[in-house]
Amino acid sequence: MAEILKPDVCVIGAGSGGLSVAAAAAAFGVSVVLIEKGKMGGDCLNYGCVPSKAILAAGKHAQMIRDASKFGITTTGEPKVNFKKVHDHIHDVIAQIEPNDSVERFTGLGVEVIQAEARFKDERTVIAGDKEVQARRFVVATGSSAFVPPIKGLDDVAYLTNETIFDNTKKMGHLVIIGGGPIGMEMAQAHQRLGCEVTVLEGAKALGKDDPELTSILLEKLTEEGIKLVEGAMVANVSKRGKSGIRVSYTQDDKPYDVDATHLLVATGRSANVDGLSLGAAGVEYTRRGITVSKDLRTTNKWIYAIGDVTGGLQFTHVAGYHAGLVIRGILFRKKAVSNEAMIPWVTYTEPELGHVGLTEEQAREKYKTVKVLRWPYHENDRAQAERKTTGLIKMVTNKKGLIVGVSIVGANAGEMMNMWALAITNKLKVGDVVGYVSPYPTFSEIGKRAAVTNYTSLARKPIIRSLINFLQKFG
Repeated sequence: MAEILKPDVCVIGAGSGGLSVAAAAAAFGVSVVLIEKGKMGGDCLNYGCVPSKAILAAGKHAQMIRDASKFGITTTGEPKVNFKKVHDHIHDVIAQIEPNDSVERFTGLGVEVIQAEARFKDERTVIAGDKEVQARRFVVATGSSAFVPPIKGLDDVAYLTNETIFDNTKKMGHLVIIGGGPIGMEMAQAHQRLGCEVTVLEGAKALGKDDPELTSILLEKLTEEGIKLVEGAMVANVSKRGKSGIRVSYTQDDKPYDVDATHLLVATGRSANVDGLSLGAAGVEYTRRGITVSKDLRTTNKWIYAIGDVTGGLQFTHVAGYHAGLVIRGILFRKKAVSNEAMIPWVTYTEPELGHVGLTEEQAREKYKTVKVLRWPYHENDRAQAERKTTGLIKMVTNKKGLIVGVSIVGANAGEMMNMWALAITNKLKVGDVVGYVSPYPTFSEIGKRAAVTNYTSLARKPIIRSLINFLQKFG
């Protein structure tokens, strides 16, 4: 017979969100069982955020060698890239972070970790290996996996996803990427800078969820670096070419084209990990997008919560962490915490970086009758000039009362700057609040204050303001 465990909380999935719930609950002295069938740390640590940023860093250093002459430094030409050592760098970064997410650490925190596949037996019971878990509350945090579309011939060739590309140890001759979202464009730039030829095929618009004014700046920079981007490319089929080559056939404007590759990366989005959970047995409703949840992240079974990618919402590690905090408040303190994705920032970590929080200009115009758009370019920033990173701008959108409702940035350090703007959106700050703070000089962040100041430049041209100043001058 199976061993029966009766913890207060059972977490299914040891990715970012699940680990956060387990650690927080254990810290408050609550009994926790954590179930994970794969690697601890989930997608972010092993296949996503961490390795992708590590390879981007490698590509950035290669590009710094190419750009050294701008600073009066002579180099010996094109950098030499050892892909085996790039691979080792990526996996060393993973290894440095791995202990924080390990079974040993969580066992030490008082969490019972079960390394097995989980499935619901009924509304209050989960089976995992030789154990049966009957918890007071369950949290499903199983994340997502690479979505592979049903492209004809794809199963007949060796293709890569984000779960396999970081195992590569050799230079790719010509990498073709299907998908121009954040993953696709980040991998495109990283590999282009490491000496590979790269072609990106995107069925619609690359980075389509971001502000087109800013994405156009980023995409122009990427194509200048040598990436071939084909938008409106509908992939029809994939076939073998020779012993190891791959041919991708697509149409653009109803005209057929072929592109030959040595390697193929499929980066067409994510799919919620719900298979094998037997959610129906627990009375949990779900769709192709993911598990159906209420605003407080409860499923259709009130004893079960779902967080992170598996809910089918915004698929970012920091969203999973945010969800974890809300769920902990609900489970431990009976406080109904409502998820507000309107304040969630996101960043594409290309160079230049592309960041956003709140409403886009288009969304703001749909919601408010009157909006004001404030901009400031990087080339008007002294630090950007010193660093030779003058490509980009900040775009701030406000309503007629001066409330900041959305901020987008394309340019150097955009991701770091989004921290401030996420705080501004969360705390409903106005343009005047930004004008009133002192920014250290010289920093990239000054572009935000300079944009905010432009909100008042029109005042200087108003006759009534000029008349007031003239009147006050008469009194000394």
